[in-house]
Amino acid sequence: MAPGSLRDTATGVFVGAMADDFAQLTARRDAGATTRHTLAGTRRTLLANRISRTLGLRGPSLCVDTGQSSSLVAVHLACESLRRGESRTALAAGIHLVLDPGGTLAVERFGALSPNGRCRTFDAAADGYVRGEGGVVLMLKLLSRATADGDRVHCVIRGSAVNNDGQDSDGTAVPSPRGQEAVIRAACAAAQAAPADVQYVELHGTGTRVGDPVEAAALGAAYGSARDARTPLLVGSAKTNVGHLEGAAGIVGLLKAGLGIAHRRIPASLGFDTPHPRIPLGELRLRVVTGPLPWPDGERPRCAGVSAFGMGGTNAHVLLTEAPGEPAPADAATSGPAARPAAWPVPWVLSGRDAADTGRQAARLRDFLATVPDASPRDIGFSLATTRTPLRHRAVVLADGADARLAALDALADGGRHTGTVTGFAGGPDGGAAPLAFLFPGQGAQRLGAGRELYAADPVFAEALDEVCAHLDPLLDRPLRDVMWARPGSPEAGLLDRTAFTQPALFALAVALHRLFAHRGVAPDRLIGHSVGEIAAAHAAGVLSLADACTLVAARGDLMQQLPARGAMAAVEAAEDEVVPLLDGAGVCLAAVNGPRATVVSGDEEAVEAVAAHWRTRGRRTRRLSVSHAFHSAHMDPMLDDFAAVAGRLTYRAPATPVVSGLTGRPAEGIDTPGHWVRQVREPVRFHDGLLTLRDLGCATYLELGPDAVLASMAREALTAVPDAAFTAALRRGRPETQTAAAALATVHAQGRDLDWAAVIPGGRRVALPTRVFLRKRHWPFPETESGRHHAVPDTAERAPQPSLAEPGPAGGAAPGTTEPLPVVPGDREHHAPAQAAPDRRRVTALVRDAVAEVLGLAPGEPVPLTRAFKEIGFDSLGAVEFRDRIGSALGIALAPTLTYDHPTPAAVVDRLLALTAPVARATSPGLPPAFRSDAPDPAHEPVAVVGMGCRFPGGVVSPEGLW
Repeated sequence: MAPGSLRDTATGVFVGAMADDFAQLTARRDAGATTRHTLAGTRRTLLANRISRTLGLRGPSLCVDTGQSSSLVAVHLACESLRRGESRTALAAGIHLVLDPGGTLAVERFGALSPNGRCRTFDAAADGYVRGEGGVVLMLKLLSRATADGDRVHCVIRGSAVNNDGQDSDGTAVPSPRGQEAVIRAACAAAQAAPADVQYVELHGTGTRVGDPVEAAALGAAYGSARDARTPLLVGSAKTNVGHLEGAAGIVGLLKAGLGIAHRRIPASLGFDTPHPRIPLGELRLRVVTGPLPWPDGERPRCAGVSAFGMGGTNAHVLLTEAPGEPAPADAATSGPAARPAAWPVPWVLSGRDAADTGRQAARLRDFLATVPDASPRDIGFSLATTRTPLRHRAVVLADGADARLAALDALADGGRHTGTVTGFAGGPDGGAAPLAFLFPGQGAQRLGAGRELYAADPVFAEALDEVCAHLDPLLDRPLRDVMWARPGSPEAGLLDRTAFTQPALFALAVALHRLFAHRGVAPDRLIGHSVGEIAAAHAAGVLSLADACTLVAARGDLMQQLPARGAMAAVEAAEDEVVPLLDGAGVCLAAVNGPRATVVSGDEEAVEAVAAHWRTRGRRTRRLSVSHAFHSAHMDPMLDDFAAVAGRLTYRAPATPVVSGLTGRPAEGIDTPGHWVRQVREPVRFHDGLLTLRDLGCATYLELGPDAVLASMAREALTAVPDAAFTAALRRGRPETQTAAAALATVHAQGRDLDWAAVIPGGRRVALPTRVFLRKRHWPFPETESGRHHAVPDTAERAPQPSLAEPGPAGGAAPGTTEPLPVVPGDREHHAPAQAAPDRRRVTALVRDAVAEVLGLAPGEPVPLTRAFKEIGFDSLGAVEFRDRIGSALGIALAPTLTYDHPTPAAVVDRLLALTAPVARATSPGLPPAFRSDAPDPAHEPVAVVGMGCRFPGGVVSPEGLW
C-alpha cells in the first residue's frame, strides 16, 4: 500500500515499547547539548505520534508500555479500535533497541540474562535469555474491508485478550499461571474458537527458571486438557532465534506464527534437548518443535496462538488463523468492456528524491528481476504504481519486452536516457502536480485514420467515439467514422478536409480522447481550445451537453461549408503588432495569434498574398494554409445569423472546469451564452494570449487531445521560460496510437499527477517487490570516535552553538553585535535596512543553504534540497522562526513571520531575498493569504486481517521473508 494513500484517513498507530535507551544516553550528556529538539526527540511517548505526523494519519496514536507484553497489547488495542469503527486501518508495531549498557546491567542484576548467552526455552539447561533488538510493523484491517479492497491477507487475527495477574503471584515480577490461563481462555472466547482448534502456540518462552514452568502449566490447563496424548499442542519460541526483544517480543512471535501459517510450516525452536524437570510435557499435552515441521492437521484450518507476558503481570494472547481463499478472478466476458485488459503498454513507475535516487530504485528493481524471470510485467507494473508513494523525481518505463525493460532500467540506474522511458519532476506544492491544461486543436489538425488503432484496442475510447457519432451521424451526409477512417486515395478520404466533416471529426476524436484520459484518472485543471476546438473544451467543462455540443459543431461546419469557397489564409513569421498595421482596409483580417512571432491572416486571396509577400521580402517565413474558406474573417459574416439561431436554442451551464477562451486569451466570460459562440466564429483566435494566461495560472503540463501535436508544439515554443514544463499529445502522426497515448499518460504522471492505476493496468495484482532504497544517515549522538555502547558517555561533547529561545542572540533576530532585535513593521511586511549592498544570487543561495543546514542540524557537506518544501524537509514552526532570524541577521533586515509560509521552499526564499535586497526601489507586498468518518462499527467478533508485514533485525534481516 502506498503510504500517501493513508494521508488524512482514520488510520490508527499503536506502538509497543518499554525501553528508551536513546533518551538515557542523551540525558547523560552535557547540559549544553540539550536543544529544543531534545524533549520531543528522545521520548518514547512520541513514537506513534511521529509516525502519525509523518504519514498524515488521523486515527488514534499511542505508545503502549506494559513491559514485555507491550507490542502484543498494542495489537490487541489496534484490533479493538478497528472493530469499534474508530480506525479504518491500523499500524501495530513493536520496537526495541539495546543501546544503553546500563539497561543490560539492570537485566543482568535482575537475574534474567543467560550466563551462557543462549535462550533454551523449556529446556532443563535453561538459565535465562539473551537480549535482542529489532522492530516489526503490521498493517491491519477488518477482514471484510481487506477482502473488498483486494489486499493480500497474510493471516487473520480471530481474537485477542488482555488481563493482569492481580495479586495471584508472589511478587510484582513473578508470573501467575492462573492469570495466563485466564487470558488464553478469554482469547479463545473472543475468537469463538475451541482450545482444540489451536495447533501451535508461539510461547512467551523466555527460558527463565521461574517463567517457563508457569507458562507451561497455564498452557496445559487451557489447551492441553482439550486434547489427547497423540495430538499434543506444538509450541516454540522465537526468542531462541532472535533473542528477547522485550517490549517488541510479542509482535515478533506474532510475525513468526503468521509466517508459519502462510508457509504451512513451523520453524524449529532452538536449544531444546531435555525437558525442564518442572515441565511435564507429556502430562500437559505439549510438544516443543525441535525441527521444521509441516503444519499439522492439513484438513483443518491452520490456527495458532501467540502469548506475551509483562513482568508487571499484564498478559496478552492472540489467536491467528489462515487467510481465506482468494476469490476467483472476474470473468472478462461479464465484467464489462472497460474492465478488460486493453492492448496497452504496461507502465513501470519509479521515483526518488532526485535523479540519482530514482536510479537507485531502478537498479534494485533490475537486480530483483534477475531472481524472478517469470514474474508478470502487468503485476509488477500494478504493484510499483499502487504500493509506494511517488516522490518528486519520476520515471515511467514503457519499453516493450523483457530485454527492453531491463535496458531501460539499466539506463536509469546509470543516469542515462532510454527511448522507452519518460521522466519528469513533480513541481507542485508538497511534491504534487502543478496544474494540468488540456489543449483541443482546431481545423487544420485533422488526419486521416486518427483514432482507428485506439478504437480497436481500447473499449473506453471505442464506446465514447460510438456515442459521439450516434449524435453526429444524423446531422451529417454520411457516417462520420466512414470519413475519418476512409481508405487513403478514396473519394471518401477527401471529405475529411471539407469543413462540414473536418470540424465534427476533430470534435468526436477530442471528446473520445477526453473520456479515455478521464477513465484513467486524468482530470485537467484548465481547458483551452483553438477555434472549433473550443466547443470540445466547453463540452469537457460541462458548459454543453454532448447532444448540444454535437448540434453546435455540426451546424458550425455545415454553415461554413455552404459559404462560397473563396478567400485564403496564410501563416506569417511576425508579431501581432507588426502585422496589424498592414491590415486596415486591405480586405484581410487578423485570424489568429499563435505565438510571439506566429500570426495567421485571412481574407481576400489577393490581399492575403500581398501580406505574405511583404514579409517574404523581409526574410520572414510564410506559409499558405490549405483551407477551403477564409475563416475568422469577413467571409464568415453571411452565416452568423443562422448560426446564432442554432446557438440560441441550446442549453448552457457555467463551466465546472475553468476554460481559457481563445476569443480573449483570458479566463472565459460569457462562454455559457449564445453570443460567445457567434463572436468566436468571426473574431481572431488569441491562442498565444491563452497560453500566457495558462502559464500565469501555474500550468506546467500541457496535453493535446487531437490527431497530432500541433498545439503542444506551439505551447512548447511559446513557453520556453516555464521551468520543468512538459508538453505532450495523445496521438502523433506515424506513431502507434496506444504507445503514444501511454506516453502521454506517463508524462502526466511524471509531472506529478496521480492516475487510476486499476484502469491504467487492468487485471494487475499486487505482488511482493523490493522495498525502496533508503539513503542511510547516522544519527548517533556522539562523535564518530565514541560509540556510546562500549565506552563511557562523555561528560561534554563539542557541537555548534544552539540558539536559546529564552535569550535570543544574533540567530534569534538581533543584528550582529547587538542584543536588540531589528523591528518588524506592523503587518505582513519586511523591514529593510537602508544601507545594504545587494548580494548576488550565489551568496544568497549559500546563505539560505547554510541556514537550512544549521536549523536541521545537517552534517557538514550534507546536501540541502533547495526545491523541496520546508515542511517536507523537516521544518517545524520554531525551525521556521530560527531560519528567518538567521537570514535576517545575516542580511541586516527583519523578515516577515510568514517567510517560509509565503515562500515555501529554500529556492523561493532565495528569490524573495534577492527581490528585497535589489538596489531598485523595493515594493513590499502583503503575504498570501478533513474531517474523516469511519464506517459504522462492525460486529464485536469481526476478524482482523494482517495485510502488511515489515521488520528489521540485526544481521541484514530487512523483511519478513528474510526472517523466515
